Amino acid sequence: MPTFWVPRAVLPGGAASGVRIEVSGGRIGSVTTGAESPHPDDVVLRGTALPGLVSAHSHAFHRALRGRTHDGGGTFWTWRERMYEVSAALEPASYFKLARALFSEMLLAGYTTVGEFHYLHHRPGGRPYDDPNAMGLALIAAAREVGIRLTLLDTAYLRGGLSDDGAPLPLSAEQERFSDGTFEAWVVRHRALRLALDDMVEVSDDYAFADSAPGVASTAGDSIRLGMAAHSLRALDALTAYAMRTEFPHEVMHAHVSEQPLENRQVEAAEGRRPVDLLDDFEILGPLFTAVHATHLTDREVRMLGASRSNVSFCPTTERDLADGVGPGSALLAAGASLCLGSDQNAVVDPFEEVRGLELDERLVTGQRGRFTPAELLHSASAAGYASLGWSDGGTLAAGSLADFVVVDDSSVRTAGGESLQLPLVATSADVTDVVVAGSHVVRDRVVAAGSRTASDVGRELASSIAALVEGSAS
Repeated sequence: MPTFWVPRAVLPGGAASGVRIEVSGGRIGSVTTGAESPHPDDVVLRGTALPGLVSAHSHAFHRALRGRTHDGGGTFWTWRERMYEVSAALEPASYFKLARALFSEMLLAGYTTVGEFHYLHHRPGGRPYDDPNAMGLALIAAAREVGIRLTLLDTAYLRGGLSDDGAPLPLSAEQERFSDGTFEAWVVRHRALRLALDDMVEVSDDYAFADSAPGVASTAGDSIRLGMAAHSLRALDALTAYAMRTEFPHEVMHAHVSEQPLENRQVEAAEGRRPVDLLDDFEILGPLFTAVHATHLTDREVRMLGASRSNVSFCPTTERDLADGVGPGSALLAAGASLCLGSDQNAVVDPFEEVRGLELDERLVTGQRGRFTPAELLHSASAAGYASLGWSDGGTLAAGSLADFVVVDDSSVRTAGGESLQLPLVATSADVTDVVVAGSHVVRDRVVAAGSRTASDVGRELASSIAALVEGSAS
């Protein structure tokens, strides 16, 4: 495996210069500083290296909605109807193409790892594919081909929501493909997906995916992990969420939690408690659990998430886009929760914009600057995200850590003159030059190594994939 030399890097102890990163077996073997010039066999990178950046919460198919939902105003709930329309047009082969393009966009932006909150399981109408995990395997194949690290969060989605008085609602026609029908059926499918990953079972013959690109990790164990998610306590009850945790006690578990005030009111009407209270009652909170959004919390709920050392994934660009609100990020961090970041609907794919959103949105709410230190922001964008997705050994440029890192042009018109530790507050995705995942150089001088694709190439792939879906949803 190669040894990389970079002029500057942000290490656990702070900024350093003349940094050599030796890679062995997909991990960092050693990090040395003070090397004024590279060795002849070093891979020379130009800029500042940061630890790998993570989208802890993504819905790949939402990428098809970017730039198509801003007419007519509305709310989260009206946006959801547009999302349902696009979801109905996807099949395994088209999902693979869209996800491959999105994951390439993520790599170019500096993401090394993504947590895909996956609930688009079956055919429209709910009938399973010949392989019931066809859609999840499409996501896995896309991630493997381009070389991004993936945790597939296989999601249980069992009912259509709740009425205002707390009564469970049946699945709508659009939601039927999200659901396995029963908890027991979800368990069977989830176990089959686990076996497919463990045994490297080939995907079904009714659709074809490209082989992994040369130089990219080619086994699921190198770069793919499986977790689980309860979509929300609107889409299943707390007892079922508890059954998921009991059935798979060692898997990471995510759930949408308190994203909307209406959600809180409906869950309280149904079960007599708000979502965080219920999750605590059923012993689901803790280091293996991630509450996604957690925007509308009471002070008591903040303390509960902190005392349990739960993870909380904020998605600032999505929460802003959907007018969800601003969550209590600094309060959660102070209480002891681990705060990470997600791109969610992928209306924006830029990890630095999520970092800025975490800090700047709180500034608007509180009237104070410096709600998070630069080190805390980088930790949320990196190590905390890795841990929430089951990769507790990622997110630092140190010996033994996963060999995932990002190089940022520190002399662009946006970054010139800035301190290394504050680059995440001024850089954009356009400043990312190189990305390394598991020691593989997956983005080289702004070109995705898989297929030697530039940003323009990826843009054309996205446009083609989305045009086909829009046409399909309209027909």
